[in-house]
Amino acid sequence: MPGENLSRDEARERAALLSVDGYDVALDLRSAVGERGDGPRTFRSVTTIRFRCAEPGASSFADLIAPEVTSVSLNGRDLDPGEVFDGARIALADLAADNELVVDARCAYSRTGEGLHRFVDPEDGEVYLYTQYEPADSRRVFANFEQPDLKAPYRFEVRAPEGWTVWSNGAGELADGFWRFAETKPISTYITCVVAGPYHYVTDSYERVLEDGSKLEIPLGAMCRKGLAPYFDADDVFLLTKQGLDFFHEHFAYPYPFGKYDQAFVPEYNLGAMENPGLVTFQEEYIFRGKVTQASYEARANVILHEMAHMWFGDLVTMVWWDDLWLKESFAEFMGTFANVGATRFTDAWTTFANRRKAWAYRADQLPSTHPVTADIRDLQDAKLNFDGITYAKGASVLKQLVAYVGQDAFLEGARRYFERHAYGNTRLADLLSVLGETSGRDMTAWSAAWLQTAGVNSLTPQVLLDDAGRIDELAVLQEAPESHPELRPHRVRVGLYRLGGGGALERYRSTEVDVEGPRTVLPELAGAEVPDLVLVNDDDLTYCKIRFDETSLATLREHLGDLTDPLARALCWSALWNLTRDGLLPAREFVGLMLRFAGRESDIGVLQMLHAWAGTALDRYAAPEWRATGGELLARGALKELRAAGPDSEQQLAWARFFASVASGAADLALLEELLDGTETVEGLTVDQELRWVFLESLAARGVAGEEVLAAELARDDTASGKRHQVRCLAARPSAAVKAQAWARVVESDALSNALVEATIAGFGRPGQAELTAPYTEKYFAVLERVWRERSIQIAMHLVSGLFPAYQDRPGTLAATDAWLTEHADAAPALRRLVLEARDDLARALRAQECDAGA
Repeated sequence: MPGENLSRDEARERAALLSVDGYDVALDLRSAVGERGDGPRTFRSVTTIRFRCAEPGASSFADLIAPEVTSVSLNGRDLDPGEVFDGARIALADLAADNELVVDARCAYSRTGEGLHRFVDPEDGEVYLYTQYEPADSRRVFANFEQPDLKAPYRFEVRAPEGWTVWSNGAGELADGFWRFAETKPISTYITCVVAGPYHYVTDSYERVLEDGSKLEIPLGAMCRKGLAPYFDADDVFLLTKQGLDFFHEHFAYPYPFGKYDQAFVPEYNLGAMENPGLVTFQEEYIFRGKVTQASYEARANVILHEMAHMWFGDLVTMVWWDDLWLKESFAEFMGTFANVGATRFTDAWTTFANRRKAWAYRADQLPSTHPVTADIRDLQDAKLNFDGITYAKGASVLKQLVAYVGQDAFLEGARRYFERHAYGNTRLADLLSVLGETSGRDMTAWSAAWLQTAGVNSLTPQVLLDDAGRIDELAVLQEAPESHPELRPHRVRVGLYRLGGGGALERYRSTEVDVEGPRTVLPELAGAEVPDLVLVNDDDLTYCKIRFDETSLATLREHLGDLTDPLARALCWSALWNLTRDGLLPAREFVGLMLRFAGRESDIGVLQMLHAWAGTALDRYAAPEWRATGGELLARGALKELRAAGPDSEQQLAWARFFASVASGAADLALLEELLDGTETVEGLTVDQELRWVFLESLAARGVAGEEVLAAELARDDTASGKRHQVRCLAARPSAAVKAQAWARVVESDALSNALVEATIAGFGRPGQAELTAPYTEKYFAVLERVWRERSIQIAMHLVSGLFPAYQDRPGTLAATDAWLTEHADAAPALRRLVLEARDDLARALRAQECDAGA
């Protein structure tokens, strides 16, 4: 649609021209229930914007995506909607110094999770609404100036169906049939929010005496669908919320500025969560219907604290444009783990960060689309794709390196000055570097150039030379960079020396913290040390790098990885071995073998679950095709052994049960899954709850054992929104050409499915082990790409482009077809090309890894 993709240059020009004084937004949501007429279901949206223009007589535009605009008034002058509204923008000519714009429109409810999403609960027929805007979908709900640096206060007024409750950023009350909400502080459009419906709502409060002796009181609320209320552990959510508020007040010394603090767990949510001030939204999957491991609770805690950190980093102080998205996301990612370790029961959260979150960063930073942490964001489509592993996990890793570089006290003092200096404003990179330079006394320019303004990941390898007595003569760290991004960076690292003790434990006996610079850095302080069995060059995970090993260290890990007593060191070694596998330097079958030998001894449940995921990828993507059947049998046999050996009712037992289901393929394994489902077989302590039943059924469906009738019966047993998603995924996973054709048609040729069911269908369609069934869709995929990108919302288009790429057609011909499309469509939308390039790179990496594995 013309004008829908706002460019950075247009935003910069508009920000120089306009200043916004305030919004009044009136929404009538009574149309959310009952029968709808012809066309899309819509609601009335009336927006009044008061704004100033620096150049009276100039022209600009407001943003709005709506099926219909009823009226437009500028400074009391009626404008013809047919002339000024093009479907995405409202042209504003001959502006005065002070202006008032009133727009009356019919906006559409969403089924894609963008804008005002409408969900009908299949369990009880209740309707639930919530908004999700980032980066630029508030214009689907009300007319505005959709860019982060045109901040303003907002007053919302909402009419809703009888019996509903409505929430927004400010405190609200119902009077005369209208929900009216307190005016917000100046905030950006993308973090305004409305949630409405018959939600189950629980309240609490937080109190704190501030340094000046005044008392801060924050009303707390948490909500979910009524159908999830029996599973909602709101007490734990409130506990984490209070712990986070204590932690951030102690470290930021800036009182929470947005009044109340509600947290809404909502259905069919595209993201993990969103930091709307006063009304944070989360995916409802963080409410657990069945037994989960502590890793799931830790992940939820991390997200709660991540979003809370945004109240300061992102909401109070916001980036000027999406180039500096990292100014909020990297900080929130870092602070989420920092607070988890410092304030909650999850004191080992840095281990999870090293093992799971950084794996996301390493993958993203080796794609052809890699970019500096401070990215070049030309437009909104670029922005949408940059919520990635670099902006989040690499950025947080870089901040962890920054803390090691300048010291924690200087870092936090810099944050405090940043808030005081820029409260309710917008910032760029230079603003942050300025305060950090002040508090640390260091010149941040060189550090920023190396870490924030260049792309790519370095590899650090130990080089150990021994003297005649068998002690270390010289230990050096070698730094390398890929040819595509040759920057060598300064790394503050701890180098740990480990050796096997008499009891067989592999433990650190010496370490040193040093600055690694250039291609080779000698560590004179380790000269004369006893010879190590293992050298770990990024011990304690202070920097962002790929860890490599010398031959002795690698040989030690092959035999004694499970003997490493330190959980973080063990996680770092697993991560390094996985990077070697991805890089085609370690055969996939060897990684699988290491997992089978040592994962049963892994004490950190999050690391164990990550190892299961990596082993599955190693088998399905990186192993030579001719070895996969053997590898699958080995994994299934090993998983079943560990399942039976695990402690009854333990987290390890649950993790191994899920992994066994994912790799089960032989008749006996599949029969066992059926018997566990019908209760004729048991594993002591293993409760096969509803969520685990769906895990077993997905494997059975994909193997052709559980058919449509079985899945229909299971849905009758679990006739809920969650059950429907599971059933749709299982149906699409069945090994049938007709099933694949139906799944393809439902997501590609129709837009009737909601975002959640589109994702579920795609997940079932593209199963490993079904390459012959999906082979006919390679040509179809490339034929529909541009149409999908043109006709579908960007969120759904991203799901389709990434999810339907023929990744399991892992042969050179698929690579050639991808290259041909890229060559023939050089003028396709850059964001579309980026997604295809990323999928192409993953495929090329898989083929290289398979070549390595075949030679093993």
